[in-house]
Amino acid sequence: MKPFKWKVSEILKAADGELLCGDSEMVFLKISIDSRNIESKDFFAAIKGHNHDGHKFAEDAVKKGIRGLMINRDKVNELPWEQWKNAGIACIVVKDTIHALGSLGRFNLNRSSARTAAITGSNGKTTTRVMCSAIVEQRFNTLSTYGNYNNEIGLPLTLFNLGPEHEWAVLELGMNHAGEIKRLADICQPEIGIITNIGPAHIGELGSMDAVMYAKGELLQGLKPGGTAVLNADDPRTLKLAENLPHPVVFFGLSDKAGIKADCIKEHQVKESLAGVSFNLNLNKDQVQVNLRAQGRFMISNALAAAAAGSIMGISIQDIKAGLESFKPVKGRMNILKTQKGIILIDDTYNANPESMKSAITAFHKLKQDGKRNILVIGDMFELGEHAESMHKEIGEEAAKTGVSKLFVSGSFSGYVAQGAIKNHMDSKDIFQGSVQDIIQELKNILLPNDQVLVKGSRGMAMERVVNSIREWAD
Repeated sequence: MKPFKWKVSEILKAADGELLCGDSEMVFLKISIDSRNIESKDFFAAIKGHNHDGHKFAEDAVKKGIRGLMINRDKVNELPWEQWKNAGIACIVVKDTIHALGSLGRFNLNRSSARTAAITGSNGKTTTRVMCSAIVEQRFNTLSTYGNYNNEIGLPLTLFNLGPEHEWAVLELGMNHAGEIKRLADICQPEIGIITNIGPAHIGELGSMDAVMYAKGELLQGLKPGGTAVLNADDPRTLKLAENLPHPVVFFGLSDKAGIKADCIKEHQVKESLAGVSFNLNLNKDQVQVNLRAQGRFMISNALAAAAAGSIMGISIQDIKAGLESFKPVKGRMNILKTQKGIILIDDTYNANPESMKSAITAFHKLKQDGKRNILVIGDMFELGEHAESMHKEIGEEAAKTGVSKLFVSGSFSGYVAQGAIKNHMDSKDIFQGSVQDIIQELKNILLPNDQVLVKGSRGMAMERVVNSIREWAD
């Protein structure tokens, strides 16, 4: 991979900046926002985020030998730019370096020949993006979002990796407030826009389900002329977004309205050789069986969304099958971990919201084997605002309904989960409420061979601590 180089004059124009000092003809290998691992031929963009201010590390970057940087206009008087001028360092001033970073990402996209597919939704964004990338790579040179680089900072950093060789970029767009997807779509100019589903994630910030729907729908407003929307036919809110949309729409799902659908679905037990789900993929008039190495019926929806995007790109159904069957579960998303003591851990700790929590619990129930125990360990779900109490109660009710053997809960709202479970007739003796460390210790006391343990919670709960500790103990 050979990303494009960066000339100061190009950065100035793309970022709508002012050259405070230095030579506009200077050239840099790449743009970096991290002074800790910056190299002398990099251009440093000082980003002021929620937790850190890159301007505080600008001098550290200069000491490491960098010859160019971009700063906010309101930080000029706080930084030794006169010294930089005397040292021949190029310094560009902009109103807002985060906004400028996005503009630079768009500039780099425009000077490449890559086309873009963008994915958003309340659940399944990352899994769909990884599946979609696996499909597109069967035929095209593809760039994909790395890790969780899906916001106004991460998206440009992904686009900076585009080079002349790339044909498609498969991009994940995250959000937690209105207007964010609009800006991200403006940066990446998607030709294909995928909305996996619309659920109550971020409802605390946005206030209502309609507000969540419209925030996700900003992706469709940002499609390029002639672009195509890929929408979930099983989700009434995505169907509403399709109304009066001035773009072609491809629907995926299990309902009759879907053009890309699945049937003959079979979920396989963890101990079966085909652990995961298998289904017939119906794509226009073609059909093929797909064996997906991922647990949970909800994973099929992600696969169908990815298949729809591949179909729009002109990829054959056989290559779509090959891409899906090469998929490996993303870390922290329904990863099945078998231990030496015979305990099976299911790591779904990356994040959680009410819909993804219910889907995971349902999938967990389907994996239950006769005579074996299913043990559920869950942490709080964040960003639910005034709905937090009721939605945590619903999770407890769902856990009890599916018949989990034991329920472990941690977090500020764990009591509401317990209330919901007891309301649905779960014995309080089978519910353990405590800190993550308390839960780890109690699990070590009660776990037996062949127990299956699902662990899930919002990112801020860091529930992977449970998985890591129990895995180390059980191995």
